[in-house]
Amino acid sequence: VGLAAVLIGFANYVDPDLHFTGVDKTIHDVEIYLGVLIGAITFTGSVIAWGKLQGVIGSKPLMIPGRHWFNAGLGLAAIWLGVMFVGAATADAGVVPLAIMTGIAFLFGIHMVMAIGGADMPVVVSMLNSYSGWAASATGFMLENDLLIVTGALVGSSGAILSYIMCRAMNRKFLAVIAGGFGTTSGAAAGGGEDQGEVVPIDATETAELLKGAKEVMIIPGYGMAVAQAQHIVHEITRKLRDKGVNVRFGIHPVAGRMPGHMNVLLAEAKVPYDIVFEMDEINEDFPDVDVSIIIGANDIVNPSALTDPNSPIAGMPVLECWKGDTTIVLKRSMATGYAGVQNPLFFLDNTRMLFGDARESLDGVLAQL
Repeated sequence: VGLAAVLIGFANYVDPDLHFTGVDKTIHDVEIYLGVLIGAITFTGSVIAWGKLQGVIGSKPLMIPGRHWFNAGLGLAAIWLGVMFVGAATADAGVVPLAIMTGIAFLFGIHMVMAIGGADMPVVVSMLNSYSGWAASATGFMLENDLLIVTGALVGSSGAILSYIMCRAMNRKFLAVIAGGFGTTSGAAAGGGEDQGEVVPIDATETAELLKGAKEVMIIPGYGMAVAQAQHIVHEITRKLRDKGVNVRFGIHPVAGRMPGHMNVLLAEAKVPYDIVFEMDEINEDFPDVDVSIIIGANDIVNPSALTDPNSPIAGMPVLECWKGDTTIVLKRSMATGYAGVQNPLFFLDNTRMLFGDARESLDGVLAQL
């Protein structure tokens, strides 16, 4: 969407069939400039965000000296170039400041996302989603397309609301996230690599036996469940356990997955009863009474460091306190870190067991034993 807005903006500006004069020309030029500016930031920011989420680019924030002054300088340059662009008498004269601004916007999009730590990437994804909507809306004004204006405004406003919800869920301030810099303390850096003990592995048979003997089971889904497409197996396991008289509930963290509601949608798709799906605030106090908690592909949202380590990149973020239950079973492919890039002390606790492997294959094995 961002790159399309940039290309459409340039094409619309140099189109020889379009002629505007006076106030109409000024308004049209402002629409083009804003569409290209927002689109360019969205495009490069989205590419960097994709690279971080895929592991192609490191999750640690890139901090350069005087980064805030650098961003302020880019912003002032964009404003100055905008004045030059709107005041240009001909298309040839206006293309130069428009092209320079596009380069600055590309650079700003890269630097903005590179400076944000992995723990805050869910907010960035939602923010970029909002940007893409505003870019589309600006393009709609440029093309006089009412449908594009309305749909772009809907996407932009919904993305902004999601960003606000996620910032609240992570105990972050939106401007602080955009400014970047979380996860740069020495304590956070050390957290990812220090030896915290040994993990205790478990297999599907042992997992099934623990579930059979439990009265209270809490399932905590994360992005790993979405990747493995394991929600249907989870539903089957839930149904079998409930048939045996086990009270099964789901604990959903607000930022589990890629955006708010991601896990709820997957569970609804698998026809998991809605009345056993609870938000974090509704069930966090119940963990001391839980016999077995199953964590499926989640990491940072169940990390005790958020509450115990003030130097952690996720310090202050509310988490699901599953370690307070009798036994916690974590399904993971490996001991790799989550978004935040720090190790999770939960994995090394005495009451935690690690079920390694693909989530869907592991749960298939558990279902077969049940």
